[in-house]
Amino acid sequence: MAHQYTAVVVLDGACVVEHINSAAELLLVRSEKQLLGHSFYSLFARPDDIRALLSSVVEEGASVSVRSASWQMQSRELLTLDFIISPFMEGTELHLILEMVPADRSVRISRDEGRVDQSETSRHLVRGLAHEIKNPLGGIRGAAQLLASELPSDELQEYTRVIIKEADRLRTLVDRLLGSHQLPAFSQLNIHQVLERVLSLIKAEAGGRIELVRDYDPSIPEFLGDEAQLIQVFLNIGRNALQALSESGQQAAVITLRSRTVRQYTIRQKRHRIVARIDVLDNGPGIERDMLEKIFYPMISGRASGTGLGLSLVQQLVELHNGSVECESEAGKTLFRVHLPLETLNE
Repeated sequence: MAHQYTAVVVLDGACVVEHINSAAELLLVRSEKQLLGHSFYSLFARPDDIRALLSSVVEEGASVSVRSASWQMQSRELLTLDFIISPFMEGTELHLILEMVPADRSVRISRDEGRVDQSETSRHLVRGLAHEIKNPLGGIRGAAQLLASELPSDELQEYTRVIIKEADRLRTLVDRLLGSHQLPAFSQLNIHQVLERVLSLIKAEAGGRIELVRDYDPSIPEFLGDEAQLIQVFLNIGRNALQALSESGQQAAVITLRSRTVRQYTIRQKRHRIVARIDVLDNGPGIERDMLEKIFYPMISGRASGTGLGLSLVQQLVELHNGSVECESEAGKTLFRVHLPLETLNE
């Protein structure tokens, strides 16, 4: 079980902390200095379960392996862990070693990779179809223009104008289906300038009907990104929230933009020292469960008037920034969470 990201804590026979590695410091949100010489139980809001488990290991002298255990910490954080407790002797003294891994890490990584692969396959199929549609559209439009020049009356030319207008509309849709061909123009940026720009646009569109809340971590450093593309990412998500709240007639409607940092975070098998986590949260009606797993696919929309391209573009642009995006939703709460590596010009 042990590897470089496994949290390791060594206890004496009385379950006092003797050693803790850096992964455990991050997991338990405590420094080695804070924990050494203190009871391991002091970390827990309800220590009885873990006390009984450790006592059984001490008494029986046998290792115990536990999957998906929930630990309620004193910090109020709930940790779900896979862990092994192993006893060992050092001279005549009994010690315990705990090896801990967040249970949701491998599941989340696997889920994210599967969603990215499926979305990329869907985008390839849609782009191929879009190219097949786009080619004859130019011919249809050109033929309509030629026909209009031959028609004697304005009344008849009205029909060709309809053809040309619809051909232009379809061409615009096809261009959106083909997606962005623009690679990110990376430069140092402040994520809060991006979020403030998004908030100003949403505020103008909301017309005072929705409360907009900022919950920023001002310590997030500048990082490499494409400002225009990231504005597009959070604007698409924010507009979806605004439309959902407006269409539902939600009373006391609120959209919250929240920023935090997360350390030692893995995105598609690559571990990043530090990432920015940006949450876009609304208190709307939520997304139906059968729709939730498909919302990032192209041409999938929960609204009759939607094209299903906004969130597909969001995922595409976030991937270009080596980030990840996910969504959780239930009645009264929809959360879009974007993780962006905080790379700098010197890394």
